[in-house]
Amino acid sequence: MLKKTSLALGGAALFLAWNGLLLLFLWSRPAAPPSPRHPESAGGSRLLPAQLLQLAQDAEAELRLQRELLLQIRKFSRPQHQKTPKPPQTAPSAAPELPVIPVLVLACDRSSVRRCLDKILRYRPSARRFPVIVSQDCGHAETARVIASYGQAVAHIRQPDLSDIAVPPEHRKFQGYYRISRHYRWALGQVFRTFRYRAAIVVEDDLEVAPDFFEYFQAVFPLLQRDPSLWCISAWNDNGKEAMVDAAHAELLYRTDFFPGLGWLLLAELWDELEPKWPPAFWDDWMRQPEQRRGRSCVRPEVSRTMTFGRKGVSHGQFFDQYLKFIKLNDRFVPFTQLDLSYLKKEEYERFFLQQVYSAPEIQIEELQKDAGRDLGPVRLQYRGRDSFKALAKALGLMDDLKSGVPRAGYRGIVSFMCRGRRVFLAPPSDWTGYDPSWS
Repeated sequence: MLKKTSLALGGAALFLAWNGLLLLFLWSRPAAPPSPRHPESAGGSRLLPAQLLQLAQDAEAELRLQRELLLQIRKFSRPQHQKTPKPPQTAPSAAPELPVIPVLVLACDRSSVRRCLDKILRYRPSARRFPVIVSQDCGHAETARVIASYGQAVAHIRQPDLSDIAVPPEHRKFQGYYRISRHYRWALGQVFRTFRYRAAIVVEDDLEVAPDFFEYFQAVFPLLQRDPSLWCISAWNDNGKEAMVDAAHAELLYRTDFFPGLGWLLLAELWDELEPKWPPAFWDDWMRQPEQRRGRSCVRPEVSRTMTFGRKGVSHGQFFDQYLKFIKLNDRFVPFTQLDLSYLKKEEYERFFLQQVYSAPEIQIEELQKDAGRDLGPVRLQYRGRDSFKALAKALGLMDDLKSGVPRAGYRGIVSFMCRGRRVFLAPPSDWTGYDPSWS
């Protein structure tokens, strides 16, 4: 490298010296004698045509020589490892077209749907890839005006059947749940049958989405398409209260056997399966039954990508004051599409997740409650039955209800959460053989 640098400097010096000699040569040339026929040329003020031609030829030769010198300088000054880039031999292949996934917003009589729509429209990366369809039930005029105020930014469709539904006498107070199930069936039918989309993200009008809501779904979507052991992607963590999640690792994702809902993505193939047997009411608990789940799982995040602000509703605030209003909404954008999510495949996930759980030391809840644990590793609390699970969950602040024997956010009976800054696994024995529907 030092040798080539010296040659380069020498070449540059030679170039400057040669130009200096050329200038001296041109300045020192003798003036042409005056012509007897043209006395006005006396004093060498003009050159004869032959002399002018000779001078041009000399200058052209010098320019060629200087060009060769410059090429030599460039050759020796370029580092050895730096090669002149070559043009591509073939045109690069076109990037695969990204799928179109509509966002279906189910609305009724909440004019606060504006809060939901504002965040969806603010965070979606593309109007073409994520069209927004608002399906309204109830015929509520004020809510309809709010939706209409968005103009072409959203498609506003209206559930046409607003009639009362005949329900069993003991379910008279649950009329609202029957209406919701009817609305879901109609709206999903519009998305998959009328508009013929191949997938959809479903949210309700009382949900606010996180900045990386769309990034999350579009990153996990290919996995859902390829892995038959998955049947949905959810933005929700049922145990996502701020003290129970690791917000510093918002990129963590899990498999769960519990259908979370509250911002979820399904494929058209799943609707083909569910539509013929869609229930008249309580559709979400129906989804959690073994006959629908069929051993499949959903993907859910460590930190929720949705939060609910709707205390008012058919559930009359059930769980809202105790759990839902404390759910932490992720506020840090995670570039999921740039991450390797292959660890969520069933075989790989079970290999590392089960090893992580059952290699963690088993402790008693009293030890967990007295230790700060911020500098300690993960631990395991073991339950051996329904009552044992519910007692531990309640003491820890987890949601303690079970649906067909499946705990909220659970996978193979294991619930992962944070407690006092420490990762905790509430888990059954390692010889667990499956869920017991009688635990509901």
